[in-house]
Amino acid sequence: MQFDTKIAVVIRTDLQAWQKLNVAAFLTSGIAAAFPECVGEPYEDASGTAYHALIGQPILIYGADGPALSRALDRALTRNVKPAVYTEDMFKTTHDAANREAVRAVARNELNLVGLAVRAERKVIDKIVDGLRFHG
Repeated sequence: MQFDTKIAVVIRTDLQAWQKLNVAAFLTSGIAAAFPECVGEPYEDASGTAYHALIGQPILIYGADGPALSRALDRALTRNVKPAVYTEDMFKTTHDAANREAVRAVARNELNLVGLAVRAERKVIDKIVDGLRFHG
């Protein structure tokens, strides 16, 4: 199945494994919240046990260093694509309001990004992530 949109997550490659997983989880939740239409139907197994719905399209995960991550952010914003972001300061917080304050306290060009996620038309995402490789 071909989708009209793509979801891309870009994660800084120098993070510890648990941090990468945490960042990916938070960022994809941002996409699901912003685009409820990308969430599929609930799951059910053959025994009738119900499970939550998931995002219903592939999510492409890219790796990047800090400058490449900032470049992807700039490319997204230039193309009017609103990203979900995760900064290094957010690892030090314990709740959503503190996360938002950690981002609000820093100017965009000084954000210490560790990840971002975007959803847009396929060609637009291709331009945002141009030059990045899938996370290894």
